[in-house]
Amino acid sequence: MKYDFRKQLRSFGYAWKGICCCIGKEQNLSFHLIATAVVVIAGFALGITRTEWTVILLCIGVVIAAELFNTAIEKLVDLVSPERHPIAGQVKDIAAGAVLVCAAAAAIIGLVIFIPYLTRFFLQ
Repeated sequence: MKYDFRKQLRSFGYAWKGICCCIGKEQNLSFHLIATAVVVIAGFALGITRTEWTVILLCIGVVIAAELFNTAIEKLVDLVSPERHPIAGQVKDIAAGAVLVCAAAAAIIGLVIFIPYLTRFFLQ
């Protein structure tokens, strides 16, 4: 079987298209992207370590991916169940809950990483 590089590039294009269709249109994703910018700026300003960057970037990736999954699930549920249905609502709530769990864990990790830096910064 021959590897088709053009097909692989098209796949990346479709994935990028999926991300772009959510940016600016999904309120929660916009919030997470703003939070990402704040965290990245703080990371550079405070000089966090390479290991801390790794953890922060992993948290950012997990939260944004969770938000994209949530958006995809919501759109799929809306497609297959255009009328209100209790199970459809539960599916959407569960997906949103998964994002909340990821975001809360990321926030706690962020506090664990940044509080010592902020404490030193403000107590100098």
